[in-house]
Amino acid sequence: MRAELPLTERHAVVTGASRGIGAAIAARLARLGAHTTLMGRDAQALEREAARSPNAQAIICDVTDRAQVDRAFAEARARAPISILINNAGVAESAPFLRTTDEFLNRLMDVNVTSAFRCTRAALPSMIELGWGRVVNISSIAGLHGAAYITAYCATKHALVGFTRALAAETARQGITVNAVCPGYVDTELVHKAVGAIVAKTGLGADKVVGEMVRHNPQGRLIRPEEVADTVGWLCGPDAGSVTGETIAISGGGTI
Repeated sequence: MRAELPLTERHAVVTGASRGIGAAIAARLARLGAHTTLMGRDAQALEREAARSPNAQAIICDVTDRAQVDRAFAEARARAPISILINNAGVAESAPFLRTTDEFLNRLMDVNVTSAFRCTRAALPSMIELGWGRVVNISSIAGLHGAAYITAYCATKHALVGFTRALAAETARQGITVNAVCPGYVDTELVHKAVGAIVAKTGLGADKVVGEMVRHNPQGRLIRPEEVADTVGWLCGPDAGSVTGETIAISGGGTI
């Protein structure tokens, strides 16, 4: 493989790839030479993102639906063995603890954790057969510490970190690495929707709301999706072969 295209002949599947962090990661892996399969629920957005990169395809998949996951990954494997999996699909919702119902918790758990189990079970056999693989789970800085009003979200993201560490230990001798990336607040459509909801609810200005979001970030800013994508790209490359079971915070120093 050419040094400037270290992922040539690798096949990467990215979930939640229609926008934001997932789209940025898919584009980055494509620039590194990978064949990419973008998965998500928004057909139009997926096709738009896939069209931006050579050797990219879009497959509709709701990761909370086991039958859809099985179908989508079978279609992806028919293209080429899967050697890279980015478990990016996720949802962020908040509620005071006493209003956090079982249904609320289970919904977040299904998207943020169970889907990673489903997708990894579908992709891992190809990696074992190849003797090479990369699994990167997009967790959150909320997977490293707690915060008020997001008990369910924190629980799911902590669970994803635990899943990462355990699977890394299990696959360490098979040429497969498993890592988690834990961003702080990222400049995405999802975050801007959250800002708008807070503004509508509280009457605070958008700048003040964003300022509160980033107050634990010593750099005092939102993270760019491309910054997350660059880290994921490195983890998927040959230079990170000895990095496994790690959680890498991308938070402008938010874990200091």
